[in-house]
Amino acid sequence: MKAFGKILGLVLLGLLLIIVALGFALTHLFDPNDYKDEIRQIARDKAHIELTLNGDIGWSLFPWLGLELHEASVATLAKPTEPFADLQMLGLSVRVLPLLRREVQMSDVRVEGLNLRLNRDKDGHGNWEDIGKVPTAASPTAPAVTPGEPAPETTVQVEKPAQPIRLDIDSLTVNNARVEYSDEKTGKQFSAESIQLSTGPVHDSTNIPVKLTAFLGTNQPVLRVRTELNGELRFERALQRYKFEDLKLTGEVAGDPLQGKTVTFAAQGQLLLDKAANVAEWTGIKISANQLRALGELKVNDLDKTPQINGGISIAQFDLAKFVDSIGQTLPAMAEGSLSKVELVSRVAGTPTSVVFDNINLKVDDSTFTGRIAVEDFAKQSLRAVLKADTFNVDRYLPPKSAEANSAAQVRKAEVASTEADAMAGAGSTPLPDKPTKDAWSSERLLPVERLSKLDVDADLTFGQLTLEKLPIQNAALKANGKEGLLTLENLRGDLYDGTFESKGTLDVRQQPPALNLQTRISKVPVEKILESQGKNPPVKGLATLDSNLTGNGNSQKALIETLNGNASFVINNGVLLNANLEQQLCKGIATLNRKTLSGEPRGKDTPFQELKGNLTFRNGVANNPDLKVRIPGMTVKGDGDVDLRVLGMDYRVGIIVEGDTSAMPDPACQVGDKFVGIEWPLRCRGPLELGAKACRLDNERMGQVATKLAGDKISEKIDEKLGDKVNPELKNALKGLFKR
Repeated sequence: MKAFGKILGLVLLGLLLIIVALGFALTHLFDPNDYKDEIRQIARDKAHIELTLNGDIGWSLFPWLGLELHEASVATLAKPTEPFADLQMLGLSVRVLPLLRREVQMSDVRVEGLNLRLNRDKDGHGNWEDIGKVPTAASPTAPAVTPGEPAPETTVQVEKPAQPIRLDIDSLTVNNARVEYSDEKTGKQFSAESIQLSTGPVHDSTNIPVKLTAFLGTNQPVLRVRTELNGELRFERALQRYKFEDLKLTGEVAGDPLQGKTVTFAAQGQLLLDKAANVAEWTGIKISANQLRALGELKVNDLDKTPQINGGISIAQFDLAKFVDSIGQTLPAMAEGSLSKVELVSRVAGTPTSVVFDNINLKVDDSTFTGRIAVEDFAKQSLRAVLKADTFNVDRYLPPKSAEANSAAQVRKAEVASTEADAMAGAGSTPLPDKPTKDAWSSERLLPVERLSKLDVDADLTFGQLTLEKLPIQNAALKANGKEGLLTLENLRGDLYDGTFESKGTLDVRQQPPALNLQTRISKVPVEKILESQGKNPPVKGLATLDSNLTGNGNSQKALIETLNGNASFVINNGVLLNANLEQQLCKGIATLNRKTLSGEPRGKDTPFQELKGNLTFRNGVANNPDLKVRIPGMTVKGDGDVDLRVLGMDYRVGIIVEGDTSAMPDPACQVGDKFVGIEWPLRCRGPLELGAKACRLDNERMGQVATKLAGDKISEKIDEKLGDKVNPELKNALKGLFKR
């Protein structure tokens, strides 16, 4: 038995020596380079590709089945002269015996100088789509079936599912590879150059160290990206689970969109793809781009249906203005220091067509916003927002006035200042001011019509304090929506200087020029506070209540004012006409009729009133006010005139009626007496609106009518005194009427 075993061992040893000798003979006596044509033909027939072998072929047989190709290229049979891939060298070897167990055990795999060229032609056909396909002209023709004959039966063979092949590779190295893609229809090109890939041992269910570097580029726009990727790849094919642990991606971006600037970026985290559960995750996210730093996590469910994204994001405080500048972009002009402190914490949910930021905590400079922002449809840019802020200063983020607008404003300001100085020089005794002539409004483009026409938005915003046009609005609330060019202000309301205001309206940019419709109600708001907030000296004080319904057309302040139409009513209670002494103007009129001269200076500058009210009808920027009424202790003021909003000027004819207060006047020359009670004393008010009642002067043209009336009344008294009851009453009345006329 021992001898048999010894003999068997010698036989096996002999067979092994023979196999080694045969392998040596095959690898040394058989040269595959002599069979390149046959290899190319096999590639055409079996793989349906055009294989070109310009370099040498090296090989080994046992115990490693090795192959080494040099200067090889591959093309499709449809375009055999246009290779889509070529390489300088490919080297790999496989253990022979494990192949019998459906195991692939490979040594180091090396690829040198791989060039992969992908192209989509003008018809949208990609050259890679023909790989492995036989051209139509070369395909065998199926035998025709004679009518009436039964079609030949085909036997369908059910193949058993292939068992997964176990793959083991000692390492994979790719040096100096290049991949490029071009689209002839759009002219776009993408490339990845200087690709360097190296891995550790590649085994199933084992962490595989991976390092990848490359330079990426595009031509529309021109961009260059340097990237480096490190981490550990793990695949569990039986479970269909794939992981990339300790991911670290770093790089730099430069190109035309960055205007000569560079973006340095980095990303870290743990990636998981579970195809069996249709789940993907990115946990432990750390992202940076220049000054921006962010943390987060993302999970995607239903990969086999419509993917659903859930997660959270946290962006540390950073200077958004500097960040935008660092990526070569420019923000609209705004106050210095704006957007210098921005941070965000939010939950994130989304689909391939939408995204939702929920439980938002957003801090912008001195403001904090909470709530929800959603883009319901990326294609339609459907924006939905429900936000609550503690405080927000809109003015801080609005662009300053242009040089043209500032120049026009300065010209008008100078005109108003000059007119006001002349009006104040003689305590109301100077000539009637002239009408203003300078435009008060800018002709610059006001609205981004094209952008607004595409807007799909629904916003519900509330503010503890909102500063708008320098007005401190408390408890402000805004609800607005816009779609297909029609923007609707459902409600804008708030508290203003212990009063309230509310507005609603529409802006229609579907037509040219845009059409504005606005309804506003202001209740018990100190009018002087509003004017002071705009840097103006108020001509009047008091609590204002206003109701208006206005329309306008245009895309500039000037155009809107020049087309302003509608109506409004206003009341100002418990107010004061500042630097305007109507009593002094009345005194001048009485002194004129008394044929006396005022002996002293006015004893006061202002005129207090109980109520000032009226109605306005707007026609193309000019507001007609036929029923101005002012109640002043002891007198009533009535007015009829126009307010020209185009130049912010006014022209009124005013009448002052003494109601019976015959108390001592400020000057002996203008004592009222009973004869002046009920007389309407005429004034003319003309000039810039900023002057208010300071623009009022005694109307000398109408004073003659007052004098005539007083003379008629005096003659009537004389008739009564002389005739008494001696004549017929009808005759006496006729005489009175004659003298009055």
